[in-house]
Amino acid sequence: MELIAELWSYDFLRRALIGIVLMMPLFSLLGTLVVNSKMSFFSDALGHSALTGVAVGVVFGLTDPTPAMLLFAAVFALLMNAIRHSRLSSTDTVIGVFSSCGVALGLVLLSRNSGFSGYQSLLIGDLLSITEAQLWVLGGTLVVVAAVWLLCFNGFYAVSLSPSLARSKGLRVRWLDNLFVVVLALSVMLAIRWVGLLLINAMLVLPAAAARNVARGMRGYLSLTVIFALFSGLLGLALSWLNAVATGPTVVLVAAAVFFGTFFIARREGS
Repeated sequence: MELIAELWSYDFLRRALIGIVLMMPLFSLLGTLVVNSKMSFFSDALGHSALTGVAVGVVFGLTDPTPAMLLFAAVFALLMNAIRHSRLSSTDTVIGVFSSCGVALGLVLLSRNSGFSGYQSLLIGDLLSITEAQLWVLGGTLVVVAAVWLLCFNGFYAVSLSPSLARSKGLRVRWLDNLFVVVLALSVMLAIRWVGLLLINAMLVLPAAAARNVARGMRGYLSLTVIFALFSGLLGLALSWLNAVATGPTVVLVAAAVFFGTFFIARREGS
């Protein structure tokens, strides 16, 4: 409690604390389906494409590249999803191509005239730099994603389990699949500046993967994912402050520790 009071006494740490409380449940909602649908590499490719989204905004002379990032993310996600389902090539190959192209094109465009140095923070993010206005954006994103989740979760879940079965039940499989990847892409782009493209996929996947190790049923899976995400975020923020290290990587390391802990618990119970 004393540590929480200390964190709350500084404006930038208070904003970071609120950011964690908003961001980690957002990642939890998305991460459960990312893990369930075996889309970990897909979300990783979306994170890598953030560089190109920023570069597009810079090329068009935008002071704030966020609109260009969001538009590019939606188009990138839909195109990658369409080719992923076309069966012209294996899924991992398609995602690998898109991921490498997204990084390479972004690096080329941003490195013109040695300009990439100003965007290196996108690699690991900077949660401590989050502003009050950005917290409102993050909160609004959480509300929108939660609303979509409540309205479409059953469809999302059915598609993640068996697209053919979902189609036989009259669900619009392709529409639901595209809606999910667009929501995922926009959420990733909005959070990338605070989490970093090298870490955002880990924050999406690790809490959900840890919960899946020990959960009994879907309700437990969702609840534990949120609990593990918040625990990792809050403890990671506290440890990074106490040890004067980067916040994002510390959060990921805590989440990884939770994953391995639940993995060995599940393995012991199964033996």
